[in-house]
Amino acid sequence: MNNPHRLPDPYPDPQRWMILFSVCLAGLIMPINFTGPAVSLPAIAASLGGSVVALSWVTNAFMLTFGCSLMIAGALADRFGRKRVFISGLAVLTLSSLVMLMVQDIIAFDLIRALQGIAAAAAFAGGTSGLAQVFDGTERAKAFSLLGTTFGIGLAFGPLLAGFLVQHFGWHAIFISVSLLSAIALFAGIRYMHESRDPAAAKLDWPGAATFTLALTLLTYAVLQAPDSGWASREVIALFSGALLSMAAFILIEKRVRRPMLDLSLFRYPRFVGVQFLAAAPAYSYVVLLVLLPLRFIGIEGYGTLEAGIVMFALSAPMLILPLLAGMLAHRFSAGLISSLGLLICALGLLWLAQYAPGQPFLLLILPLLTIGCGISLPWGLMDGLAVSVVPKDRAGMATGIFSTIRVAGEGIALAIVGALLAALVERHLPGSPLTNAAAGAHRLAMGDLQQAAALLNADTAALKQGYEAAFHNLLYILALTTAISAGIVFIFLRHASPSPITHPQTADAHSLAERSTE
Repeated sequence: MNNPHRLPDPYPDPQRWMILFSVCLAGLIMPINFTGPAVSLPAIAASLGGSVVALSWVTNAFMLTFGCSLMIAGALADRFGRKRVFISGLAVLTLSSLVMLMVQDIIAFDLIRALQGIAAAAAFAGGTSGLAQVFDGTERAKAFSLLGTTFGIGLAFGPLLAGFLVQHFGWHAIFISVSLLSAIALFAGIRYMHESRDPAAAKLDWPGAATFTLALTLLTYAVLQAPDSGWASREVIALFSGALLSMAAFILIEKRVRRPMLDLSLFRYPRFVGVQFLAAAPAYSYVVLLVLLPLRFIGIEGYGTLEAGIVMFALSAPMLILPLLAGMLAHRFSAGLISSLGLLICALGLLWLAQYAPGQPFLLLILPLLTIGCGISLPWGLMDGLAVSVVPKDRAGMATGIFSTIRVAGEGIALAIVGALLAALVERHLPGSPLTNAAAGAHRLAMGDLQQAAALLNADTAALKQGYEAAFHNLLYILALTTAISAGIVFIFLRHASPSPITHPQTADAHSLAERSTE
């Protein structure tokens, strides 16, 4: 009789590669479900209407609930079964994408997007932690590198697919595609994946989960609300204060529980800390561009959705190849060197992109986007494998949850912060004397709504374009500096990592693994 707590060993080759197919297909859905609505946001706004804040939640609702739910989903996967959580997430994602076809207003749309984020977190955490039980050693390295490449395919083709679907069939077609892909991954997972769980898993840390979720929600809402209400307004200050208090409560709770959702003691080890910094680094160097650039290309520069998708393909095309190359290089060079070098290349690409102005030759836009994509692809190919290498194999769900939470929650917060920063920069570059509706108009302009901004500000669109261009130019310099600093931090913490950081035996405890990384 099979042990219900672990997969058969040896695992039949055809079956485990079908499991990898199912998890990779689920991984493909995540970036499509993020980039697709970002590209189609102008079409969604035209169809459903809504305020600037409500439209911001189209992407932020998914990212926020995804980030908040990952640690919970990882803990649930370890305790109740990785297959069960994986299948449940895919089932909800399939059905919720179909429900999108009947949505009539932006509030309902945002609520379903939040539900999709929870479902995506369950599918991702259950799938990746289950995958860690199926493959070992060099095969695990290859499997997670392939998963990273699959993410790259979703990021590369997501905007292109969304642009094609929106232009020919409308924005609803994006969610039909997501539903179809989810259903295929669901069937493969049901058919081939075996159940596994951590027999030592404790009850879910509900107080920790609640305070963590509340902290991220309040922080994100505060940043989104600040451009309209003002950073010094009572409402925004109250939201920031609530976020700070909730995070303090979360830390206190995690220190007291026997088996915490987030093992804070792991942050004493340089390699673990370096991996978490690496998780957050792509948010400001790459992910925010997946939202901001389509808004610029479509709303400000007048590209069609398909044209914008073609241009965005250059940003993510290197993800098709370079993550696998990074996995091979990791056997010869340290993860810190490869990752920090990639981030520095990314920073140079951002500086290059800042020199582009509308109307210049098309090639001047494509080359810096390719440079950014090449740079971010190097750490991208290492991140998921590194995440599960810092804890024992039976805590893979927790490792995936912590790493992915920091990555995705960081991306959601980065989107809110960078969006607010762009709005503030746009307001500084508005033409003429101070305007009554300056904040609201700048926020609309930052969202790519040129016509509504012109109506609010009673200003010429050519002048507004010029102000937006100057603001975006300054924003790219800030993002480049942030990325360069991140490269230095990642190198410092991962410089002593093993040349093959994702192939360590997974039977040692977390502390001995972390200590070995500093030898």
